[in-house]
Amino acid sequence: MAANNQKLCKKTLDNGLQVLLKESHVAPVASFWIYYRVGSRNELPGSTGISHWVEHMLFKGTAKFPSGEFDKAVSRAGGMFNGMTSQDWTTYFETFPSDRIDLALQVESDRMVNAIFDSAETESERTVIISEREGSENSYFWLLNEEVQASAFRLHSYRHPIIGWKSDLLTMTRDQLHNHYRTFYAPNNAVAVAVGDFDTATMLAKIEHYFGDLPAGLPMPQFTLAEAPQQAERRVTLRGSDPTSYFIMAFHAPAALHADFFPLVVMDAVLGGAKGMGLFGGGTNNRSNRLYKALVDTQLCVDIDSEYRPTIDEYLFSFYATLAPSSTHAQVEEAIWAEIRKIQTEGVRADELEKAIKQTKAQFAYSSESVTYQAYWLGVSQVIASTEWLDSWLARLTAVSAEDVQRVAQHYFAPNKQTIGWYLAE
Repeated sequence: MAANNQKLCKKTLDNGLQVLLKESHVAPVASFWIYYRVGSRNELPGSTGISHWVEHMLFKGTAKFPSGEFDKAVSRAGGMFNGMTSQDWTTYFETFPSDRIDLALQVESDRMVNAIFDSAETESERTVIISEREGSENSYFWLLNEEVQASAFRLHSYRHPIIGWKSDLLTMTRDQLHNHYRTFYAPNNAVAVAVGDFDTATMLAKIEHYFGDLPAGLPMPQFTLAEAPQQAERRVTLRGSDPTSYFIMAFHAPAALHADFFPLVVMDAVLGGAKGMGLFGGGTNNRSNRLYKALVDTQLCVDIDSEYRPTIDEYLFSFYATLAPSSTHAQVEEAIWAEIRKIQTEGVRADELEKAIKQTKAQFAYSSESVTYQAYWLGVSQVIASTEWLDSWLARLTAVSAEDVQRVAQHYFAPNKQTIGWYLAE
């Protein structure tokens, strides 16, 4: 994370709420986040998309903050706010001038227990979310990615899209949503994070004031899901009216806490360029990575990328390509495999390794510059791994050797372990 002399304060309240506080007096700003340990990972067939829908419903107000009132209050206070759902978590955040951060604590403690879930609002939001999904369905790349993800996982709920399957969105009830809220949106399933211009003892006292008396929820349902090792190559072919051709290749890759996580991060940087890996991190636009030189410079593709990110359970290391008009999917597939095989047989050069690590460090720094981004990283790390994992991030990345990268390339990438998606124009 960005340099900061203040020590991280960690405390768990009596009701189970985990609290992470870090002072940063660089600017008179503070950011407050609430993370709930629930996302599409916690969903079963029949209720896919329920976490994302509940996230929407908590913006519909409480008796204390009716719908729209919080938005106006944030605007008056000169702040910003949002909420997001991922596979592994749901989060809400507010960033304010530091003397107004109490408003964030008031709102988040209130909607943790007092969200209304009005029946009419629930039906209205059903229409909004289905329209959001249908909008995404206009993209054949999005549809292809959904098909590849569902094919790559047979058992694990990572196979489901975060927004949910349309059949579930059409049939879910208000009571299902409210029960999901009552089950997972509770202090004992939440992490409160504050970073910014405040006194730690004072902020802790405020959090205890607003959250300390909230009732702890029931014991959380445990999700110990393990995908069976993939034994056979899987392929999906999607056809449609878009004249542009797309290609996706995915391999199962380990979770954030696995020892091979950091070597695979470096391999990702060598192949597709360094990424910030955070929600706001972005990535480099350099044209010197292996995939760009092999597929874009040769005019096989107009765009090529790789992706690997931290998750609670095993997820995917993926490749995404937009084909040039004269290229075939088979050509692109073979060209990507040629780059993987080079690492498997020849490894990576010392200068290439140094560059990948240095650029990844830079992207990591960029994605944790502001108090908002620092709070994001603290919260997401606590949910998917631990703050100790975050503290060791740079050291463990630096420790990756060329031999480590070659070893993970040999271990995780094989034809029988791949899931391939082709999109072709009809």
